[in-house]
Order: sequence, then C-alpha cells, then structure tokens
Amino acid sequence: MWYNCVRKQHTVILGVVVRRGTVGQRCVASSSSSQDSQQLAANEGEARQTITSLDELKQHLGIDFSHAKLGRFTQTPPHQENLFTNNSFLTSYLNRVLPREVREEIWPDLTRFGQRAVTELYTLGRQCELNQPFLKPYDAWGNRTDQLVTCEAWKTLKKISAEEGLIATAYEGRYGEYDRLYQMVKLGVFSPVSGLYSCPLAMTDGAAKTALVLSNSPHLSKAYQHLTSRDPSLFWTSGQWMTEKRGGSDVNGSTETVAVESGNGSHLLFGYKWFSSATDADMALTLAKIVPHTQQQQPTSNRLTMFYLETRRDDGQLNGIQLVRLKDKLGTRQLPTAELLLDGTTAHRVSDEGRGVAAIANMLTITRLHNAVSSCSLMRRLLQLSRDYSKRRCAFGGPVEGHVLHQLTSSRLEVTTRGCEALTYHLVRLLGREEARVATKTETLVLRALTPIAKAYTAKAVMSVVSEALECFGGQGYIEDTGLPSHLRDAQVLPIWEGTTNIMSLDYLRALTKSNGEAMTAVYEDIKARVQSANQSDGMSELKSACHTITQALDSVTSFLQHKPHLIQHAARDIAFSIADIYIGSLLIEHAEFDGNEVNVETARRWCETTRLVHITPQQYTTTHNTAIVMDGYNEEEVYGPLF
Repeated sequence: MWYNCVRKQHTVILGVVVRRGTVGQRCVASSSSSQDSQQLAANEGEARQTITSLDELKQHLGIDFSHAKLGRFTQTPPHQENLFTNNSFLTSYLNRVLPREVREEIWPDLTRFGQRAVTELYTLGRQCELNQPFLKPYDAWGNRTDQLVTCEAWKTLKKISAEEGLIATAYEGRYGEYDRLYQMVKLGVFSPVSGLYSCPLAMTDGAAKTALVLSNSPHLSKAYQHLTSRDPSLFWTSGQWMTEKRGGSDVNGSTETVAVESGNGSHLLFGYKWFSSATDADMALTLAKIVPHTQQQQPTSNRLTMFYLETRRDDGQLNGIQLVRLKDKLGTRQLPTAELLLDGTTAHRVSDEGRGVAAIANMLTITRLHNAVSSCSLMRRLLQLSRDYSKRRCAFGGPVEGHVLHQLTSSRLEVTTRGCEALTYHLVRLLGREEARVATKTETLVLRALTPIAKAYTAKAVMSVVSEALECFGGQGYIEDTGLPSHLRDAQVLPIWEGTTNIMSLDYLRALTKSNGEAMTAVYEDIKARVQSANQSDGMSELKSACHTITQALDSVTSFLQHKPHLIQHAARDIAFSIADIYIGSLLIEHAEFDGNEVNVETARRWCETTRLVHITPQQYTTTHNTAIVMDGYNEEEVYGPLF
C-alpha cells in the first residue's frame, strides 16, 4: 500500500514515507509515529523523507495526473500564416501579370491585410460563428417587430469591409484593368476568416455592377454611391431575393411574386421569398411579374421584371416586409438567411418589363467569381493550417511533415488548389480587362464561357480538399472547439449557391450556343496558343510531355462536340469538367514557362500527366441503364409518408 489516508471532516491526513532518490519506485507508507519512522530509517541505514500531502507525493514521484493536470502532453494548435505573403503560387502569379508600378503600390496593403486577416478578422469571424443571428418577431407587449439580431462582430465586419474598400476597390478606377484583380485578391484574403461576411459582399458587388450597367435608373444611381462607399456610415450591403417556394435555378418557372403599379411610378410587391441571404441588407434586387390594378392574378406577361427596393422606410420600419423565419442551415450559420413575405413592399422597376432575367446576367459573372474565389481561399486556408500543424504534431517517431505518405497526400491537395487558383484569378483578370474596355473579343468570349465552369469546378474541389485537409488534424479536425469543422459545413454551400453543378454545366453550353460556337473556338485557340508557346520555349523540355497530353485531350473533347451534337446536353457535366481540367493545365504550363521555378514546373507536369483530363463517356449518355441503376429497388408499395 502506497499510503494510508484518513478523511475526517473533508480533511486529508497523510503520512507517507519514501526513500530519497527513489522517485518512481514503490513507496512505503505508514501511519505510525515519528519515532517509529525514525527507527525504520535507522534499521535500513538510510535517511528517509516524510510526505504529508497528496501534492507532495505526486511531485516527488513525478505524477502529473490530478483534477487540474491531465498529463504532461497537450495538443499544439496550428499557427496562422499570412494569407497573402505565404501563398507562393498567388504571389508568383501576381508578379507575372501585374506591372511593376501596380505591384509596388498594392503589395504593402495586401501584406498588411494578410496579417490583419489572421489576427483581428479571424477573431471577429469566430465570434460570428459562436454568436449566430436570431429573430425576435415580437416585443414584450405583443407588437410585431421582426427584429433580426446580429452580433457586434458582424456589424464590425461591415464597417471594416467599407474601410478596406472590399467593394470600392473594383470601381474606383485607380489601377485600370487591375482594379478587379486587386479587389478579388483582397477578398480572397478576407473570405475564409470573415465569418461569412464575404457572402453579403458578393451580393453587394453584384448589385453595384448591375447599378453601374443600368445607370439610367436614378434609384440605382443612388444605391451605387452607397454600395461602393468607403465610409462605414454610408456603406450599404445588398440582398438578392430571387428564389421562391417552387424554388431553385428555374427562376422563370418558379416566381409567383407580383408587382402592382402604385400610381407614383413605383410598384407594390406581393410575394413570398424562400431564400433571402444577407437578410439584414440595406437594399435588395428581386424579380416579379407586373399585374394591372383590375386583374391582380393575371400578369401582363409571364416574363419577369427586376425591381429595386430598400429594406426599410425613412422612419426605420421594415418596408412592407415580414420576416417569417430564419433558415436552420447545415453551414453558413453566421449569415442570416430568411423566408420573407413581401406584403405591399415599395419597389422601383429597374429593368425593361419582362427583361428581369436578362438583367440578372449583369450580376451573375460577379457573384460566380466571388463563389470561385471563396472556394480557392478556403482551400488555401486549410492547407496553410494543416502544413503548419504538420510541423508541430509528432507521431510515429517524428513530426508529421516528415512522413512521405503525408507529404504525398498534401502535395496532391496543393496541386488541386493551385489549379483552381490559376483558373479563378485568370478569369478575374479577364473581367478586369473587360470592365476597363481593353479586352479582346477572344478574352470576352472565354470569360463568358468559363465563368460558370470555374464556379462549378472550384466548388466541387473545395469539398474534397477541405474534407481531406481536416483528416490532417486527426480527431481534432472533427472537434467543434477547434473551429475547423465549420469550414467543411460552410464549404457545402459553394456547389449550391448561384446554381448547382449541373446548372452551371448547362450554362456553359448556353454560352456556346448563344455565340454560335465562337466561344468554344475562342477557348480552343486560347489553349492552343499557350501550349504552342511552351513547346517552342528553350529549356522547357520537362513540359513537352504535358503539352502533348493537353493537346490530345483538347482534340478529343473538340471531336466529341463536333461529331456527337445530339449527346452534348447529356454530357454537359463531363464536358464542363473536361474543359476545366484542360484549360487549367494550359494555365499551369504558361505559368511554369514564365519563371521556370521547379515547383511550378512540377505542378504543371503533375496536373497534365497524373490527372484524368477527359471525362466524357459516350456509352453512358444513351443507355437506359442509368434510370435502372438509380431506381433499382424502388417499390412504391413500400414507401411510407413524407420526411418529417
């Protein structure tokens, strides 16, 4: 027995006798008198030490376990890297495409912001996750208030967004064709730590672009000044209220909201909006069918018109809007998303009657590129955290970073992320050139064709990369207190928002059809030009095989489009992903050719030679087995009641 312990009135009386210099060995315990202890020490011929408390005993034996101490080992969290300077692919890309004078001006700001992102902004974003918005529909006296409560951190992020010019930068004209690239890089730094405030900024940017294009509306001109302001007291955010109960991407077929002219040039809106992200926005763009006074259920046209509304009246009250409930979502819980009833909401027509869907196109390019930037930045964020963690976490005899299998897994995630960044920021650059009116016809066609593909491709990639990256943290990647699991939940919105993967694939085909095939020709020639340049470059022998692989894959997809036109719609998804992989390969080759950096060369080679570039499977597009496989086992007699 190590010791005798007698508890009397919550007091521990302890008499423990141990030999000096025998830590970790068995101790002899005694409750005998001091005289007995001295006699025992004399008999054994050694000096002994009497320990009178449990803490002394554990200290003597080197035992760490107690109510306050659970052992010597504690998990070491990853440290946060500068989200701009420590992204070597992005910085090398900007070094290639930006003029020296632009680089010298914006680099200090991006470096500063990259540090601010992982210190102050990260803390604010985490507070938004821990203090999620909620709705108080009534006050204590039964009055309907529809008060949407958001935390102070959320409000602070709005203020910072204005001060940092996260929208304004793209519209100020300071750097011409590079304004948009500067803005989107800064948004990429902001997005993964912003507590999802990047979402209202995406819709705000889309609304600003729409207001700029539809400048004949005095209401949108007023809104534009607010949306692009750097003054927090003037800065507005915008909602985008398109989806209704019938829902989804079929906006034309699902919209039931009607607009009635009110006599003063404005309209009153009546309808139910099923999803309204950024419900706390200052304004919104929405769609409705115009109906006459006398036939409110008979629209003058089934086609939709776009309307502008401010969410509150001059007296601060909601503008004929009732917040029915907040959505209980898988992720993006920091962002208030509500079901709204429009009951006499004052709004102003900002598109030609029946041309609302066409007007939406002004914002889709913007919001889809925001989606792609968010996907890329989230991948980058998780890879930075996991690589730092791999240097701090030891397992199986050494740091995790030293294990070859971990290195291989992480390098594959890095190559995927670089490919997505290459595609996304290239399209952002083309958008900047188009907005500055210096884009070539080919560049404009490529931008229109590839934007929906980039949105779909990067959104699928982020789900895979973030899930795999969480594994790099072991069990800690699954623990809410670490803040890591929220990234995976939040990522799931990216393949869905602004159109699902299948819808994006069909949008790509529409771009080809609308341009009478010119868009595909532009993409084809663009890829060919990059590959040809690399093939003719001296000292780029490592990329010859990659160039050949890209050329073969491109010819294979082009042949399918030319010879199997009846299968194109069925193959839309496979075509889109094939084009994305091939185009990214050409971009990585171009980048590697520019600087000859061995990491960039190896990235391009791996993308082209180890990735399946062509996903087209003609035999699956005509078979009846697809339905048979899906419905196999479905028996209507064994179907019971609706879910919940």
